Amino acid sequence: MTACASTSLWLAPNPSKRWGELFFLLYSPFWLTLCLGIVIPFNLYEKFTELEYLLIGLVSAVPTFLIPMLLVGKADRSVSWKDRYWIKACVFLGASYTFPSWKMNNVPHTTFLLTHVCFLFYHVASNMTLRRLRHFITDFPEKIQWATEAAWILALAYFIAYLETLAISNVFEISLASSRIDEKPGDKWDLPRVAVDALGAAMLVTIILDLWRIFLGPVVLIPDTKQCAQVGLPWFTGHANLT
Repeated sequence: MTACASTSLWLAPNPSKRWGELFFLLYSPFWLTLCLGIVIPFNLYEKFTELEYLLIGLVSAVPTFLIPMLLVGKADRSVSWKDRYWIKACVFLGASYTFPSWKMNNVPHTTFLLTHVCFLFYHVASNMTLRRLRHFITDFPEKIQWATEAAWILALAYFIAYLETLAISNVFEISLASSRIDEKPGDKWDLPRVAVDALGAAMLVTIILDLWRIFLGPVVLIPDTKQCAQVGLPWFTGHANLT
């Protein structure tokens, strides 16, 4: 199996990343069946309270931490815990949703948990398909390679967004994390670098969304009754008077 995996054009050359991607790929059918095969088709979510939503998130996300911790893969046995790919793959930021749930900073706990398993699957799918595409177009001119990769990323992004819209409309949004972690031999990604890259990507998305809000307006109009009573940050008492 090791020899087969190491020569596969779909799998990562880094043993830790290869093991992590295969684990996330094999685990994904469990939470996908639970959420998209049971909860949504049978409309169980309509009867869910805060507790049920939290339990769904915990049941989906906790195994992605516990299983690799308890059943350490052969490739990770000689690797420090902070250098294992599955640890670094979990360094990304959450999202925002609307449904009955216990919240932290107005963000439901469930969304952080479900976003975690969703993006583990998304990253594996994008990593493997991009890796295979790069092998296929390796002899093409550089500009053609860039255009092909950009077209595939755009198509994959819209495809995933379309699936999310169909599956869980008005419930689910997404975040962003790096797919370049431990991809090239000799290009080491430690935990701080992963965190900085993920935070930078999240900041870029925030800037784009803010520019959209400023120049194009909000996606959803907020009634005046729900608008903030004070302009600016509430702990800057003099800010409202200055503006």
